[in-house]
Amino acid sequence: MKEFWNERFGGEEYFYGTTPNAFLASQAPLLKSGQLVLSVADGEGRNGVWLAEQGLDVLAVDFSEKALQKSRKLAESRGVALQTELVDVHTWNWGENRFDVIVAIFIQFASSQERPALHRTIQRALKPGGLLLLQGYTPKQLEFRTGGPSNRDNLYNAADLQHDFAAMEILQLREHETVISEGPGHSGMSALVDLVARKPA
Repeated sequence: MKEFWNERFGGEEYFYGTTPNAFLASQAPLLKSGQLVLSVADGEGRNGVWLAEQGLDVLAVDFSEKALQKSRKLAESRGVALQTELVDVHTWNWGENRFDVIVAIFIQFASSQERPALHRTIQRALKPGGLLLLQGYTPKQLEFRTGGPSNRDNLYNAADLQHDFAAMEILQLREHETVISEGPGHSGMSALVDLVARKPA
């Protein structure tokens, strides 16, 4: 699996582009300069670098060293700093009550069996009052084939997220079909689910 992602991110081109995910960018009013933010599976840095440009203290983690190399290159070209760490999120120590914000954009590498534990880990790692910003593909994405996993087991819907994050305050949860343009990797009509949730203070 690591070889797959290193090959995907090994070229000069940024596979998912260099502009931030549109859903993430739309949440800018919720972010405050100086907050500690974790960007999960940040890839080549488009989201982590944008977060750093908003004045946040960013830790970008990913499974691919090639991706993180490009992330650091992008940050340097934009004149911002972010920390990067090569991790397997299933075994990495996320910490507890550590992050003000966790960003989880298309982190759809977890199976339906692995996902509940991953989502519990996310909640533990957030500080009280901390914010989760998540976007993923729903199963209908298999009809569009414009990005994302080809395995139904890696996709989820609003009901799945409502269940897994029931202990949090759900500020926004919606499924929608939207055209996205994020490099060659995500391009075209897409079946999406957005979640904004806050850990109880």
